[in-house]
Amino acid sequence: MINLKGKTLFVSGASRGIGLAIAKRAAQDGANIILAAKTAEEHPKLPGTIYTAADEVIESGGQALPIVCDIRDEEQVRQAVNSGVEEFGGIDICINNASAIQLTNTLQTDMKRYDLMHQINSRGTFLVSKACLPHLLKSDNPHILNLSPPLDMNPKWFGPHVAYTMAKYGMSLCVLGMAEEFKEQGVAVNALWPRTAIATAAIKNALGGDAIMSISRFPEIMGDAAYTILTKPSKEFTGNFCIDDTVLADNGVTDFSVYAEVPFDQLAPDFFVPEDSEVPKAAKES
Repeated sequence: MINLKGKTLFVSGASRGIGLAIAKRAAQDGANIILAAKTAEEHPKLPGTIYTAADEVIESGGQALPIVCDIRDEEQVRQAVNSGVEEFGGIDICINNASAIQLTNTLQTDMKRYDLMHQINSRGTFLVSKACLPHLLKSDNPHILNLSPPLDMNPKWFGPHVAYTMAKYGMSLCVLGMAEEFKEQGVAVNALWPRTAIATAAIKNALGGDAIMSISRFPEIMGDAAYTILTKPSKEFTGNFCIDDTVLADNGVTDFSVYAEVPFDQLAPDFFVPEDSEVPKAAKES
């Protein structure tokens, strides 16, 4: 059975939330984690830094290399990748988790914020993937995993916040294109998205404070779902747009109560989940 012992992950936006959950789950196997994020000092609204994240990775059983990196800056990304390769000898997995969100309509979206979302979400994902790929191509089970939604073209996902949707779907288009481009070379490229809101600082700030946190699943569900994807043979599992609880249910998870404080029917649904995406029976009953 494939595990992540000795594997090296490059994780963008790794100082907190979903990125950190994925890093810590991989660390349980003894993985090496390159923690690439901007937060070197505590932020008043966003707890955690790359250094506190590194401590948590090490406590979980892995090795950590925290690197201050703004993924909008090509040179910083290349330096971060090179530093990680120098430290750990290569890169096996690229996690594109860094993202910017603003749920405003067209007239309320400043172009500065529009540019930020596109520079981080779609351009940043493309850049980080591009920088990691020469090293992934040398790995025996290489994966790229983007934290981005299924490409559901339902207008309801575009009308209220078209700028944000375009930026997130740009990440998903990277999955669609790169999975096809690198299929014959054995690099898996997949997307992972949560069915419900996830209790992270970004969601708290974007959607309304503590109230949303209590009806969200914990980030660990995304860490476990990502682990399931990353331990699949890269030549057999690529080009997929995965939903967290479906991935886990398909791989034998039956108890989802550990991922939330409330039953499934009280959880806040996430954006972008297609209407025909069936909730696993085990998740409904938890």
